[in-house]
Amino acid sequence: MKKNKSLKLIVYQSILSEIIKGEYQAKQIINEQELVEKFGVSKSPIREALVTLCSEGVLKNIPRYGYEVVQLSKDEIKEILNFRFILEGGFLKETYLNISEEQLEHLYYLNNLCKEEGIDPLVHWERNADFHLTLLSYSNNNFAFSQLKKSMFILKRAYVQFCSDKWKENLIKREYHDIILNSIKSKDIDTALKYLKQELLDF
Repeated sequence: MKKNKSLKLIVYQSILSEIIKGEYQAKQIINEQELVEKFGVSKSPIREALVTLCSEGVLKNIPRYGYEVVQLSKDEIKEILNFRFILEGGFLKETYLNISEEQLEHLYYLNNLCKEEGIDPLVHWERNADFHLTLLSYSNNNFAFSQLKKSMFILKRAYVQFCSDKWKENLIKREYHDIILNSIKSKDIDTALKYLKQELLDF
């Protein structure tokens, strides 16, 4: 049983990684038998991994055909971005006065990592996500943090689906974080919220 769970995790992580990297495109069909041959394991861990990905909304089961990579619509993405602004903006408005100098310095450090030239776009995405997750973490609300993390995971897939032809461009404007942090430092919450919203609109 432990071996089967381990195999399932390996298959799950491999498929998910390939989807995130764009090796499996949106609407592409993933065949169960092909995965059995690819990984050299029985159908059981393959099927369990696929079922888990379906439950997470990454894949869609099409009976007698295979598993389709779910394509996110632009309307779905807009809804998630709107949710992010309400979530991040609301908690920032509540907590910005209590963010310490040490916490602010850490955010400046994370922002500098986002500015590094020539990094892989997915690395850049992870660093940007880390910046936003860290900022929200200062609210000390674990549920809010988990919801933002889930949203960022979905948007990461959207980033691949819609922006793969623009990998060489920096799609997240670097100056937004600078302005947000400087505004927090000067206690100018209106400007911080304005540029947080603008960053999300420019997704």
